[in-house]
Amino acid sequence: MAEVQRSEEGTPDTATSALSPVLPPVQPPEESTPPRVDAPSQVAGGIPAVISTMKHAWGEMGAVRGTRLLLKVNQKDGFDCPGCAWPDPGHRSVAEFCENGAKAVAEEGTTERVTPDFFRQWSVAALSAQGDYWLGKQGRLTQPMVLREGATHYTPIAWDEAFALVAEELNALDTPDAASFYTSGRTSNEAAFLYQLFVRQFGTNNLPDCSNMCHESSGTALGETLGIGKGTVTLEDFDHAQAIFVIGQNPGTNHPRMLTTLQAAARRGCEIVSVNPLPETGLNRFKHPQEVLHLLGPGTALNSLFLQVRINGDVALLQGLGKALLEREEAQPGSVVARGFIEDKTLGFEAYARNMREVRWEDVVEQSGVSREQILAAADILARSERTIFCWAMGLTQHRNAVANIQEIVNLTLLRGSVGKQGAGVCPVRGHSNVQGDRTMGIWERPRPAFLEALGREFGFEPPHHHGLDVVAALHAMNEGRVRVFFALGGNFLSATPDTEFTARALRKTRLTVHVSTKLNRAHLVHGLRALILPCLGRTERDVQATGPQFVTVENSMGVVHATRGAVAPASEHLLSEPVIVARLASAVLGSRSSVPWLSLVEDYDRVRERIARVIPGFEDFNRRVREPGGFFLPNGPREGRFTTESGKAHFTVHAMPPEVLAPGQLMMMTLRTHDQFNTTVYGLDDRYRGIRGGRRVVMMHPKDIQERGLAAGQMVDLTSHFQGETRVARRFVVVPYNIPRRCAATYFPETNVLVPVDSFAEKSRTPASKSVVITVAPSEESAALGAGPTP
Repeated sequence: MAEVQRSEEGTPDTATSALSPVLPPVQPPEESTPPRVDAPSQVAGGIPAVISTMKHAWGEMGAVRGTRLLLKVNQKDGFDCPGCAWPDPGHRSVAEFCENGAKAVAEEGTTERVTPDFFRQWSVAALSAQGDYWLGKQGRLTQPMVLREGATHYTPIAWDEAFALVAEELNALDTPDAASFYTSGRTSNEAAFLYQLFVRQFGTNNLPDCSNMCHESSGTALGETLGIGKGTVTLEDFDHAQAIFVIGQNPGTNHPRMLTTLQAAARRGCEIVSVNPLPETGLNRFKHPQEVLHLLGPGTALNSLFLQVRINGDVALLQGLGKALLEREEAQPGSVVARGFIEDKTLGFEAYARNMREVRWEDVVEQSGVSREQILAAADILARSERTIFCWAMGLTQHRNAVANIQEIVNLTLLRGSVGKQGAGVCPVRGHSNVQGDRTMGIWERPRPAFLEALGREFGFEPPHHHGLDVVAALHAMNEGRVRVFFALGGNFLSATPDTEFTARALRKTRLTVHVSTKLNRAHLVHGLRALILPCLGRTERDVQATGPQFVTVENSMGVVHATRGAVAPASEHLLSEPVIVARLASAVLGSRSSVPWLSLVEDYDRVRERIARVIPGFEDFNRRVREPGGFFLPNGPREGRFTTESGKAHFTVHAMPPEVLAPGQLMMMTLRTHDQFNTTVYGLDDRYRGIRGGRRVVMMHPKDIQERGLAAGQMVDLTSHFQGETRVARRFVVVPYNIPRRCAATYFPETNVLVPVDSFAEKSRTPASKSVVITVAPSEESAALGAGPTP
C-alpha cells in the first residue's frame, strides 16, 4: 500500500495538496492512539442505552428538536427509521425506536451544515486525510457541488447546470452500457421505481445495488428453493414460535428492536439458539430501556443455547443438525420428519437424506468447531419444536458458499415442515430500511421478462433485456474503461465495496462520478475526471411539491409496505427530494426521446404510485391501501403454504461441505460493525458491547493464536490477505485478545475492506466474501506492546 502524506486531522490544507503529485489516500487514516480495551458487556440495552440515545439525539439536534423527531420515528403518522428494516409492531409505544435508530435519526437531523464555505476551506486532498467519523460529523450537505476537471476543491453549481452536465456525459457515451447506476437501500419505493425506469429508458440494465453486497445470497437461495427471494414470516409469527434460531446475526447492534421481540419470546418459554463465532451481548441478556422497573435488575436471559461456530463453519453445523434429526427419525420413525408435508409439498428429499447419511460426524465437528454434544442439544430443541423460525443476516450471506449456507437452513425447515404455518418459517433480516423495497421496485441488473414486459407496456417503450452489471462486474468494467459514468443514488460506494484500492482505481478511471447524498462521505473524495455531489432530503424532512406535502413508501424485512412522512423543515432550501432529482435528471438526459411526463409525476407522488400499481403485482390499489394505518402485506406464496417455484414445490438441495482452506499460520477473518456504526456510517469510536473504546483499527484473535505467533495484547500489527496468489495489506491494527474460535479473526469494516479481494465472492449470488478472508498477521515495523485491557 502506497504511503501518502496526510494533513493534521482537523486542519484544512488548501495550498500544498494542489502541488502534491501523490493521489489522496482512499483508506481511512491510521489512528494516532490505540483503543482502550475492557471486558465485554454482559447485558444489552438498559440505562447505558438510554444515556447513549440522549447523548446522540440531544447532542446532534438539541433537546427540543431531538425529542420531537424521536417521537415521530416508526409511528403510523411519522417517518420510517433511516436505519434497519425491522418491522413495526401493530400496537406501537410512544418511543418506538432503539438506541441505534436514535443515532441514525440524530446523524440525519443534525444542526451542523456543510456549506460552500466549508468546501472553499477544504481541498479534496485535505478531506481525504480525515477519518470517516470526522467526515460524517461535519453535518448536512446544503447545495449541489461540482469538482471540475483538474480542480482541487468542490465549488457550488446550480441544479439545472448539474443535470445538464450529467446529460452531456451520458449522451456522449458510445453505448448506454458505458454507464452504471448504483442504488442504496435507503431510497424510497417511489424514487427507486422512477430511477430504474429512467435507467431502462436510457437503455441499460446496469443497476448494481447494495443488495449485491448483503442479502443477494438470501434472495438467490430462497428463490431457488421456495420460489420467492424474501422471508416467509411476519412479526406476529414470533409470538407463536416455539424455537428461534438466530444465525450469523448480531441484533443487539444491527437490529436492536429485534431484542424486544426476542425478549417477549424468551419470557413465554420460546427456546432461542444463537449461532455465531463471537458471543454477542445482544443475545445474552437484554434490559428493555422502557421497562423502568427492570432497569436495575439482571435483564432477561435470551439464549437457551449458544453454538460458537468457526467462521464459515455453518454448512458443517447445519448438516450436523440435519444428520442428527434423520438419525433420530431412523431410531423412532415418525417422530421427527414431517413425512406428509415432504411428500405433498417438496422435491429432493431422498437425495438430501442420502447426503446426510454420507456426512461424517468427525468432519462436522472439525469443520464447524462445535462439539457433537452441543449439536445434538440444538437438534433436540429443533425436534421438539413444532413451530420454528430461522433468522440470519450477513454472517451467512458473505461467504463463497453463502447460498449453500442458506439452503441448508431451508433443508432443516422443510425437514420439520416449518414453513407456511403460524409461528414458523425463514427470516433473512435486512440491514437497510428499504433494501428489499428497492428490489421489488425493479432495482436489479437481471430483471425478469414479465417485469420488463409490464414496464414497457405501461410506458410505451422496449426495455433492454440483456443482463446488466452487478457491483463486482461494475468495478471490473470501470477498471477496464468499459464504464465511463458512475451515478450513485445514495450510499457510500467506495467504503461499502470490497477491495478498496481496486474500487478507487475503478472510480478514478471514469469521466464523471455523481453521488446523491445527505452527508459528506469518503466516496465523494475518490472521483472521476469530474464529480458531482447532489444533496437530497432526508427521511426526517418534510417534502412539499406543487400539489402540497408528500409522503413516500418503503418495504420492511417482512414484506409490509407503508408510508413515511418527514417531520421537520429541510436542512437547506436548496435540497431536492430523490424522486424530483431522478425526474429532473431523466428529463434532462432523455428529452424528447421519452414520452414519460417526468416532471408531472413528481408534482404529486400519488401519480407515481398509480404507475407502480399497474406494473408490479401486489400493488393494486396502492394509493388507498398504503394510506391505511400500518400499510399492507405484499403477496407471499410460501408464507401461505404455496411454493412458487416452477415445479410448484419446495426443493431440498444437496451441498458439499466446504473444504479447509487455511495453510499453517493463516487465520480466517470476518468483517463486522461496531456498536457505534450503521453500515459505513460511523456514529462514534466505541464498541460498547465488545468493550473496545476510542478506536476501530483492531484485530480480535484467540489468546492462544496470539501467543503462537509471538504477539502480545495491544501490539501493532499488519494484516495481509491471501487469495489466488495475490496479497493485500492493511497496516497498523491493534491486537485484541477475544473469545473467538481458534484460527479465526474479526475486524471492523470499512477499515479492512481493503483486504477483501474483488473476485472472492459467493457462488451464484456474487456477493463479496467479506466474512471469509484468509489472512496472516505480522508485527508492524514500528510495533510495540502498547498495553491492551483484560482478555475477555
